[in-house]
Amino acid sequence: MSSPFVRRRRLAAELRALREQRGMTADDLARAIYRSRMTVSKLENARCRPDLGDISNILGALGVEDDEWQRIFAIARGAARRGWWDAYGDAMGDRQRMYADVESGAATIRGYNQFGFPGILQTPDFIRALIKLDEAAGPLDYDPVRVLEARLKRQETALGAGGPAFDIVLDEFVMRRLAVDANVMSTQLTHLVSLVSAEPRLSVYVLPVDARVKGGFLARSSFLIYTFPDQDDPPMVIADTAGADVVHTEADHVTRYVEMFERLRAASLSTVSSLTLLDEAARRLGDLRGS
Repeated sequence: MSSPFVRRRRLAAELRALREQRGMTADDLARAIYRSRMTVSKLENARCRPDLGDISNILGALGVEDDEWQRIFAIARGAARRGWWDAYGDAMGDRQRMYADVESGAATIRGYNQFGFPGILQTPDFIRALIKLDEAAGPLDYDPVRVLEARLKRQETALGAGGPAFDIVLDEFVMRRLAVDANVMSTQLTHLVSLVSAEPRLSVYVLPVDARVKGGFLARSSFLIYTFPDQDDPPMVIADTAGADVVHTEADHVTRYVEMFERLRAASLSTVSSLTLLDEAARRLGDLRGS
């Protein structure tokens, strides 16, 4: 199953290229299909779910026929598909909805988590703790109860049969500095160790606080690198910033992130040593809680 988000970006590139090849402006195309220029702009910038009637009219106005018509219309059908996350509307937040969408069609996910645990690896109590931290920063733009439900649904989907393979570099800062209750953190770490130990598709590498990352600058933010089963869907990077998630599909940008990930993983502990460190940290926190 393809990711609708990924297919919308691919459809956007296809439509824009076809229009430019025909020497048409966005205004020309809008007039030809009796729609606004805004409609064309949104489609060509992947900012909306496509209306299949509009796509059919656009392909007709651009003179697309036969096999090429079928190929592009198939991309449009994938781009128009709804996923389980759409049932949550705005309640789960735009960012989590995008991650759920992209995960749904990914073959592999590699990433560096600088200040948090990946959503699919979080316990319910840890999710609630993060929501409390988010509340401290200001009013929430999502429903906390629905966010928890959606996060658990993401986990069920991503970790189920046919889900992607995960390679995650986890900065040691996460377990040392994130201000959640010791009991919650201890349980989270134990859960992480158990999950990774039981699931061959999951690999976690801890980047120690004193690690020397060779070969270039340090990462400026957390990021995830996605690949997809369809070779025509290009690899994608989502960089997590404080205010937004930045999506990269340009080959040179993706390559830089892949190189960054490999440098971070090379500086990290092995999987076995990482799980040992996580388990020891969980035990120390458990002792602290008991005292």
